[in-house]
Amino acid sequence: MPLAMPDGYRILTEAQVPAFLAGIPTVAERLGGGPDDWRAREVGDGNMNQVFLVHGPAGSVCVKQALPYLRVVGEGWPLGLKRAWFEQMALRVQARFAPDRLPHLIHYDEMLFAIVMEALTPHRILRYGLVEGLTYPALAAQMGRFLAETLYGTSDLALPAREKKDLLGLFAGNWEMCGLTETVVFTEPYMVHPHNRWTSPQLDGVAAAVRADTDWKLAASRLKLKFLASPEALLHGDLHTGSIMVTAEDTRVIDPEFCLFGPIGFDIGALLGNLWLNALAQDGHAGPGASRDASREAVLTAAEEIWTGFRTRFLARWRGGGTGDAYPAALFVDSTGTQALEAERQAYLDRVFADALGFAGAKITRRILGISHNMDLESIADPDRRALCETRCLHLARALMVETHRFGDVTQVTAALRSLRTEVTRAVL
Repeated sequence: MPLAMPDGYRILTEAQVPAFLAGIPTVAERLGGGPDDWRAREVGDGNMNQVFLVHGPAGSVCVKQALPYLRVVGEGWPLGLKRAWFEQMALRVQARFAPDRLPHLIHYDEMLFAIVMEALTPHRILRYGLVEGLTYPALAAQMGRFLAETLYGTSDLALPAREKKDLLGLFAGNWEMCGLTETVVFTEPYMVHPHNRWTSPQLDGVAAAVRADTDWKLAASRLKLKFLASPEALLHGDLHTGSIMVTAEDTRVIDPEFCLFGPIGFDIGALLGNLWLNALAQDGHAGPGASRDASREAVLTAAEEIWTGFRTRFLARWRGGGTGDAYPAALFVDSTGTQALEAERQAYLDRVFADALGFAGAKITRRILGISHNMDLESIADPDRRALCETRCLHLARALMVETHRFGDVTQVTAALRSLRTEVTRAVL
């Protein structure tokens, strides 16, 4: 397919970014001085876009521009540019509910499909820190609250049906990015496909076993159907540890270009799955005679606290009442009704938890067998050691997807993960 390059669009270079920003008064004031005083550096290391950090005498900004192709593949995989418009809309909507957990949006350029936003400093990508074995004390509480506020706030529990449907229609146009998720998360890893790769030859048999596992493929297909057909709340859509920037005190969520209305458990599962993958990768990063036990346990604790923090805050928001059209308060005014409604709330969150576990497993699977991998595992230099960590991850993924009923509580996932470190000692599934 030819690249779609609308009139007026051009791919910015480091040399061109200052002139572009000079035409935006609020940005020029933020940077201070003039274009000759500004320095732009391209820092994008993701799969899709280019990102510039621009520094001036008075301050800094971040510029993110959509490219008309999938960057990780190149021009051979064209990709629509409007994903940038959906991303900035998601930032606007989610800022209504969790403004402190997002970068501040400064400007959106419709011609260049470029977002200008707050430069997060001294923040760094969470994944890099976790791979190094660092811990972030504020992460769990702030992410649990972010998930609760944004997911509750855009659900039918909080929004009148008309407002929810208006938002649903607005984001339904992001079908191209949704299609990527539907394909690379729920379909390709379970079949022979040229996009797939894995640690070979160590995982050749493991990959073949996954492709032959009907129960696993059925679980993936059920999750895909839920992703397709359950527009419960506005999702980030790609909430992994590479989409979070952190300091010890502050956590920010970036890159919601995969945004959509979908099942509430999806974002939660995506984040938990990436944390559990990192926990099982920690052994691969331990040096000779060294241990990563403390780092692994910190990640496991964070995963538990994210879920429990989400659940506690989500329930508190629901109990506080809202203007949503689901579960009308007038139906549950007597003591019997209030007790029944509370039981329903608990059952609702139990279903979200089960969904989250399944989606976590799907996210783990695609990062080992699909097109786009995580540095948590990829940066383990010894392929045999890496394959062992990956096999443990896949054992966990299958259990989360196929045997979801085993896990009534997040601590049971933690226990299963710890057991896998001793039970799985070679790359065989």
